[in-house]
Amino acid sequence: MGGDKDYKKFYQTDIWQMAFELLKTIYNLTKKYPEEEKYSLISQTRRSSNSILANTAEAHGRFYFKDKIRVMYIVRGELEETQSHLWVAYSQKYINKEDFLKLGKDYENLKVKINNQINNWHEQNKK
Repeated sequence: MGGDKDYKKFYQTDIWQMAFELLKTIYNLTKKYPEEEKYSLISQTRRSSNSILANTAEAHGRFYFKDKIRVMYIVRGELEETQSHLWVAYSQKYINKEDFLKLGKDYENLKVKINNQINNWHEQNKK
């Protein structure tokens, strides 16, 4: 079963805080995209980035480690989807190289934290 002795609220976790900062960056960047992308790339990028945040909170609230892990796999997929949208935005010159590279690095750092959390929960589930 899940449950942490030193329980943090979801918004106090490193993963959620990193995802929140990235989400704010995504919102600021997508404001600069062309109007024609409002219902496609802007919406898709914001949705997948929001899903990282929301599903991280959901995983935190799950009781069983297997449930937490399953939801974090979804988070990892949403992260990859967000990165894919950023590739499209960069290819269309909606974002500059500096922002693209920084976001890429930041999302990779977040992915490491997500993977570490998944591995940690796998180990705790074995106990």
